[in-house]
Amino acid sequence: MPCRLSKRLSGICALLLAALPVAASAGTTANAYLEATLQMDPPNAARELCARYDWACTDRRAGAGPSEAEQLALIAMVNREVNRAVRAVSDRQQYGRSDHWSLPTKAGGDCEDYALLKKKELIRHGLDPKTLLLATVLDRRRIPHAVLIYRSSKGDFLLDNLTDDVIDWRASAYIFLRMQNPQDPRRWVGGFRPR
Repeated sequence: MPCRLSKRLSGICALLLAALPVAASAGTTANAYLEATLQMDPPNAARELCARYDWACTDRRAGAGPSEAEQLALIAMVNREVNRAVRAVSDRQQYGRSDHWSLPTKAGGDCEDYALLKKKELIRHGLDPKTLLLATVLDRRRIPHAVLIYRSSKGDFLLDNLTDDVIDWRASAYIFLRMQNPQDPRRWVGGFRPR
């Protein structure tokens, strides 16, 4: 999937944590969550994702996880660290094709590679896999892009390689195309209701 390269790497975890409750409280009204109306096929390049990475499609958490406050700190930390650790490189440069979903290599990765690594790290830290949903969008310039959605009790938040800030999905100005089904991450949903 073609992705824009990260231009903004800013934000401090403490500031994010201070801002998230404000954004979340706004989300407690209507549309705090992405509401799908259709079952959809996964993106073509993600069809083998579950076979390649079973953790990417699991719906079971191993043991008790961190509290939601700890989860917010973890998602901020992992979003920032992965954004800084992975060099942005297109699938065309790395694999010779326009779309290939995998974990980043030593050479780097593109947007879905960032999202996959964030999901893997957050599951490793004990977050419930059902709260970590891969999604495809059109970004603000209407370029295809992939992000990770964190589904909290306060609404859906985006982890994005284009920013270190974890934001409420409604603040992104993205058009949401498909997302892993929160009830069964092996399946995908779409047809999201307008905000």
